Amino acid sequence: MDQLIQTLAIAALPVIFAITLHEAAHGYVARHFGDLTAYAAGRISLNPLRHIDPVGTILIPVLILLFSGGSLLFGYAKPVPVDFGRLRRPKQDMLWVAAAGPLANLAMAIGWGCMLKLAQLLPVNAYTLPLERMADLGMDVNIGLMLLNLLPIPPLDGGRIAVSLLPYRQAVAFSRVEPWGFPILILLLFSGVLASILYPLMGIMRYLLALIFNFQA
Repeated sequence: MDQLIQTLAIAALPVIFAITLHEAAHGYVARHFGDLTAYAAGRISLNPLRHIDPVGTILIPVLILLFSGGSLLFGYAKPVPVDFGRLRRPKQDMLWVAAAGPLANLAMAIGWGCMLKLAQLLPVNAYTLPLERMADLGMDVNIGLMLLNLLPIPPLDGGRIAVSLLPYRQAVAFSRVEPWGFPILILLLFSGVLASILYPLMGIMRYLLALIFNFQA
């Protein structure tokens, strides 16, 4: 139990940043392309309280950590409201709005990789090991969130990107999957299929970051 409490304490900051900046990025890019819905709702903000969902950001991650023994972490925030019809070029601009969240997670994964390298270069003290663990977990959280959201399942970002890229008729047909997107995701999660897809890709991303920063895996 003590180990789990330590994991929760170290995971809190990376998880909050990963989810907050992911959602804020969607709103910022939507505003850039003409939709002020998120801006009017106050969701283009780095204040985590504006994005935290009590169930998806707190309860579900804690329960998954408990039941997985600390080996798996999954959660979500309140989706940023985007009215795609207000974008200047709705179908084309949807791609950039959807891609903004995963790109924010990629940037944060790189930032945590830099932090991990720094922690390994610093003289060993009472803070270096917790910082190293936080940076390590920060990379995993952001890589996992990025890859999860890039799955081509509406309403995930990957589904939105697919709708943007498909020809109009196929895009309309594919978008009808959206009401079933979350049940499909839960089924993939608890069947183990999601882990079998994400873990190898996460390993590749971790390997690439290790090559870039030359840190000890």
